[in-house]
Amino acid sequence: MIGGVTAGLFVLGLWSMAVGVREVRRPRLVDRVAPYVRDLRPLSTPLPTGLLLREWVTPWWRTVTRIVGESLGSNAAVTRRLERCGATEDLDGFRVRQAIWGAAGLTGAVAVALFAWTIARPPVTALLPLCVAGVIGGCLACDQRLAARVRSHEARIRAEFPTIAELLALAVAAGESPVQAIERVTRVSRGALSRELERVVAQTRAGDPIVTALDDLVVRTGVTGVARFAEAMAVAIDRGTPLVDVLHAQAGDVRDAGRRELMEAGGRREIAMMVPVVFLILPVTIVFAFYPGLAGLHLTSGG
Repeated sequence: MIGGVTAGLFVLGLWSMAVGVREVRRPRLVDRVAPYVRDLRPLSTPLPTGLLLREWVTPWWRTVTRIVGESLGSNAAVTRRLERCGATEDLDGFRVRQAIWGAAGLTGAVAVALFAWTIARPPVTALLPLCVAGVIGGCLACDQRLAARVRSHEARIRAEFPTIAELLALAVAAGESPVQAIERVTRVSRGALSRELERVVAQTRAGDPIVTALDDLVVRTGVTGVARFAEAMAVAIDRGTPLVDVLHAQAGDVRDAGRRELMEAGGRREIAMMVPVVFLILPVTIVFAFYPGLAGLHLTSGG
């Protein structure tokens, strides 16, 4: 009972400190403007307990996740990869998810450490590196998951690009402008490249020139074929070059690049294909070829 009362008083003291820190801190701009704005919450309205705890914990949580994330990779590189994979989450959301993965890795490492402790009773100093490795492994696994998403997104764009380029060429040949052709293609198609082109259409509707929107598409995507296509299309619009020929040429170049990549992948996997032949099929073939002769020799010698 004494321990429970002491723990309760300790928690009450921490809660009082948290409330006191919130009360004495410098008011934010939102809190100062809120009493003069009708649609916002008045300053005198007390916050619920859950919202108060969230408001106090969130800044510290974001700071910790930003420090951990910066130690594992720069924010600029992560932001670039989030743009390349077409993710809807921002940098803070990814850092929070990375921290959750790190906590999951720590939980698994602690479980393994407890299991090892119950079996062999190793020293605690030998188990601490395991916990640290669990945290780092979880964060790195989240980072590798993002890299895999980037590669998958770029592979889908490369697979969709020839068809999209042919559709754009047909629409332009029918007499539509480049913006109208892109808008028509985004209406009739679904996929990673279609979503990127929808952003181009949204930029042009917001008032940006089509050349600027295409330049942003080049910056966003990491696919070489799409970058060449956007640059060629921007140059054709500026100089008045026929777009149909440009689009057909770009589609043909992407198909040729796909064939070359397929041949290169086949050449790289040729050695791997020899492993089952040498270590599985060939020994079985030798056994089937020589076993009848060996059995006949044993029968002859036995007779």
